[in-house]
Amino acid sequence: MPDHMMKTRPLPLRRLLAAGLALCLPAIGTPLAQAREGWHSAWQERAAPPSQVAATCDNAGFLAAQNNFEQGGPKGDTPVHICGTVLTLAPVAKKTRSGVHGYFYVAVTPTISIRVVANLDEMRAPAWPWVAKGDHVEVIGRYYYDSYRRQGIDWTHHGTGRSWSIPGSVTVNGTRYD
Repeated sequence: MPDHMMKTRPLPLRRLLAAGLALCLPAIGTPLAQAREGWHSAWQERAAPPSQVAATCDNAGFLAAQNNFEQGGPKGDTPVHICGTVLTLAPVAKKTRSGVHGYFYVAVTPTISIRVVANLDEMRAPAWPWVAKGDHVEVIGRYYYDSYRRQGIDWTHHGTGRSWSIPGSVTVNGTRYD
């Protein structure tokens, strides 16, 4: 019988647990305390949120961060301050587990756009949509990059938290919403 037609049997629970445990334990020869210390200090470096964002639009800084992430550089949340034109928007807000959100895309260059996520529960703004195609916007927020197809700018509101300490905003044709 060809390999692709053979049925596979599930691995016994004991083998699955052993495989999972092997992934969690440090390499052989590394004392556990040292491994824990190394992990903790690496976690602290990654967890330290940035403390400032550019005072004016910095599309070049955003593009440099995007290029770094796409080329495989270290990934982390990055404060950005971009300007551009609204290309399109979701006309209806979407309810997610973290609240009601509005979504729109901003052209940062003639060939590069980015998705902006506005947490409408946190923002001081009128009913959605308060942006329209062609509007000039200035966005302050957190640039996240999960993959080429999953990236955007969120934390575009005045609130901050343990994981993000920089208040954001969206300015539409001179009117600021935060």
